[in-house]
Amino acid sequence: MRVLLDACILFPTVLREVLIATAAAGGYTPLWSGKILAEWRHAAARLGEGGDSIAGAEIALLNADWPDAQIAFDPASIDTLTLPDRNDRHVLAAAIAGQADVLLTRNLRDFPSRVLARHNILRRDPDSFLLDFAHSGEVDMAAITASVQARTARISGREQPLRPLLKRAGLPRLGKFLG
Repeated sequence: MRVLLDACILFPTVLREVLIATAAAGGYTPLWSGKILAEWRHAAARLGEGGDSIAGAEIALLNADWPDAQIAFDPASIDTLTLPDRNDRHVLAAAIAGQADVLLTRNLRDFPSRVLARHNILRRDPDSFLLDFAHSGEVDMAAITASVQARTARISGREQPLRPLLKRAGLPRLGKFLG
């Protein structure tokens, strides 16, 4: 399954780490575009000093680990697409060019299912997407989230209870299921 990750999915860190670990465990093939990565970097820069450079380093590592994930698309294709937010058309263009089966986003209203269906793309939110893996047992979500939890605790220097950590990352149902 090929899954295009929107910028709002790649940033924040905990959500991205859970998603990328799920992909690394064989759950799906991740996709993104250069413009999506630029949006992530821009969002991180708004956090203050150092945000831009940290995001730049994380993006470089992600691209090194997943060299086939970055999708190029014809910029002219954007003009053929219609979405409620014109600024999101590049995301759909990348999903189409990457032959994505799923567009993973939190911005559900900006990507109407009927529009995506014309391109055989399913829109999903990260919580339900990852919860499906937890229910199926196809990927060991307990091990993945425990690893992300331990890393977050180590970096923050304080305990990170799983359920609140996942809730802050926008994964409340997954946290409830695993917690």
